[in-house]
Amino acid sequence: MAGTAKQFVPRINTPPRPKLWEHQAASKKFLKNSPRTYDTSDPGTGKTRAHLEAWAERRKKRGGKLLVLAPKSVLKSAWGMDIKKFIPEFTHTIAYATNRQKAFDEDVDIYITNLDAVKWLEKQKPSFWVGFDSIIMDEITFFKHRTSARSKAVRKIVKHFKYRCGLTGTPNSLSVTDLWHQLMLLDDGQRLGNNFFHFRNQTQSPKQVGPSANMVKWNDKPGAVEAVASLLMDITIRNPFDQCMDIPPNHMYSKVYDLPTNLMKQYNELQAEAVLLLQKEDVTAVNAAVLRNKLLQLISGAVYTSEDNYEVLDDGRYELIADLVEQRKHSVVFFNWRHQKDQLHEMFDKRGITHEIIDGTVSDHRREAIVEQYQAGFFQTILLHPQTGAHGLTLTRGTATIWSSAIYQPDFLKQGLHRIYRGGQTLPTETILVEAANTVEQTVYNILNDKNTRMQSLLELLEGV
Repeated sequence: MAGTAKQFVPRINTPPRPKLWEHQAASKKFLKNSPRTYDTSDPGTGKTRAHLEAWAERRKKRGGKLLVLAPKSVLKSAWGMDIKKFIPEFTHTIAYATNRQKAFDEDVDIYITNLDAVKWLEKQKPSFWVGFDSIIMDEITFFKHRTSARSKAVRKIVKHFKYRCGLTGTPNSLSVTDLWHQLMLLDDGQRLGNNFFHFRNQTQSPKQVGPSANMVKWNDKPGAVEAVASLLMDITIRNPFDQCMDIPPNHMYSKVYDLPTNLMKQYNELQAEAVLLLQKEDVTAVNAAVLRNKLLQLISGAVYTSEDNYEVLDDGRYELIADLVEQRKHSVVFFNWRHQKDQLHEMFDKRGITHEIIDGTVSDHRREAIVEQYQAGFFQTILLHPQTGAHGLTLTRGTATIWSSAIYQPDFLKQGLHRIYRGGQTLPTETILVEAANTVEQTVYNILNDKNTRMQSLLELLEGV
């Protein structure tokens, strides 16, 4: 690594660091004795601090440097801020796509970069890795698909690290096979084997779901989750939020919206077409997902004529959401599509509801300013897209999380909950799922609850319950 070693100057009048929570202290102790760790603690339980302090103790004893891979939204807001707050004696740099080479040319203790950077890191020469011994993969489930370019790249990178940690509060959102590549990155196949297909044959059974030979669905075998959990116990940290955080409870419930007659008629017609299409032999999972999204978009009040253009059919849902926001002092509202962002923005402006928006178009600097202003109470609500707002943000000023419509990713639903329901929250909170009556939206929420239940069963097993 290029650069000149920096001189560390002790900080004067540095405020005392907050005492570790009991479960953080236990995690830190575990990490001292486990070079390969799978941390499945819930969002909001303070995972980053325990991992940083465990690494810091090794570093003080002449241990190596640390590489942190994390979602872009939390590089500075979670990791950067926690380094400054809890281990300020160590230097760090944050590498984005725009400054990656320059950032890694710096001589610091900790390098923080986004998950897609692995494709750049994979190409670096062996000399690049001299001095490193620790890697933390935050939201390691982003690497669960073994065949993706990102997963193949990180597989080559981890060989350079003695200490490997994977963090996620949602380890197996779809099936037990979600775990295979995550564990491969941590222990090189020691616990779940080094052949995916062998692992799948052991833990799942095929079921024919259509007339074509390739229309097969793999389902977890009875007892598979329990068997896998037993194999992971020795490297797993598991801190359930409701058991280790003493804060008021969160109440989740649905708010049903009745579609107007003309929109319900269009929905029934589109659903009938979808059913007929799905009965054809050549329909793929991609086709099915497109149909599902069209149905969900329609009942959310719009149809898209192209990727960027849409026609609004109904704004009643957004009147309801605006009512919910007005009735609460501070809230967080998740949206899935551009028409929802536009409709809610327009509705809030019309009603005088102060708000800001965080999605993929917002810069990191602006996102940090919005979060800081929200926490200070300067506006009533934030509109968030789950891909950029479901991870890492602390929004404890809010007491309500409102989902504008159903989302098909259970991990986003769980992560989104913990933007307000996390350490530092002092008030009871609620999660409101807005759903159209007698539509696929209710089915999607039921599927999400089933997936969350299956995922929770694994997490409970990892607790040793």
